[in-house]
Amino acid sequence: MDGETHSLEAIINNNFSGRDLNEFNRIYYGRENHLEVPIKESSIAVANDNNFDIAAYAFPAKNESTRPQRIVKVGIIQHSIVVSTDRPINEQRNAIFAKVKKIIDVAGQEGVNILCLQEFWNMPYVFCTREKQPWCEFAESAEIGPTTRFLRELAVKYSMVIVSSILERDENHGDILWDTVVVISDTGNVIGKHRKNHIPRVGDFNESNYYMEGNTGHPVFATRYDGKPAHKDLGLFYGSSYFCGPDGVRCPGLSRTKDGLLIAVMDLNMNRQIRDRRCYYMTQRLDMYAESLKKVLDLEFKPQVVHETEK
Repeated sequence: MDGETHSLEAIINNNFSGRDLNEFNRIYYGRENHLEVPIKESSIAVANDNNFDIAAYAFPAKNESTRPQRIVKVGIIQHSIVVSTDRPINEQRNAIFAKVKKIIDVAGQEGVNILCLQEFWNMPYVFCTREKQPWCEFAESAEIGPTTRFLRELAVKYSMVIVSSILERDENHGDILWDTVVVISDTGNVIGKHRKNHIPRVGDFNESNYYMEGNTGHPVFATRYDGKPAHKDLGLFYGSSYFCGPDGVRCPGLSRTKDGLLIAVMDLNMNRQIRDRRCYYMTQRLDMYAESLKKVLDLEFKPQVVHETEK
């Protein structure tokens, strides 16, 4: 997009250098060195040919004597739509499939274990229009819809777990629509799905015109990529995607205006190390939280406000 700022990182790198740049990185990102991971020349060539950015960064943990490293390579993709939104639904969706497949192919060649796609990646962000037709035609089955079928083949090809956000149509329960994430295993099977719990109702972002709060709880999906030794068989979008570790350290983000693939090589051992350091689970007060929530749900609830007393 001509005239738009490509990224915050571009501004910083163009205006800072040396000690100033290191100090900015330390304060803003949490570390002076971004720990960039090399990208294959073939992947860079494909990215250049198809006009998308690619970058990779490491999130290492401290070496331990009692546990091996648990390295997992995670990728995120951001992208724009391809054809005009007045084109037939299948044409719009298939055009996005064709674009994103090229990026997924690169992620596969880079050995990504878990790939995350942006919210409603297979369609324009239409919910600000508040119009039902033709946008509801994008809704599909989470298990056997065209998007899941498309991704299952790629998941098997690259032994990759893929997290896919779609507009789900539940034909078994009155054609209800949901904002749903489908988790596809590296075997090509659908492990499960999660329906969004918190639906925005602010101005044009009143998504409840299309779907309501989810009913799937807060599931955790177990995949083969739990950090054990690597296997050889391995619309409107805000952009600026980035990874952040449990220690608060983040990597540079992708462009605000351009498609991109961002990869993080992370050691899951960091999770326990941060829990040991910060003692979050040791100091949590689940009993207090439960009691507070119980009180809030009472119709006679009044906030605990302490006022100054007159003397």
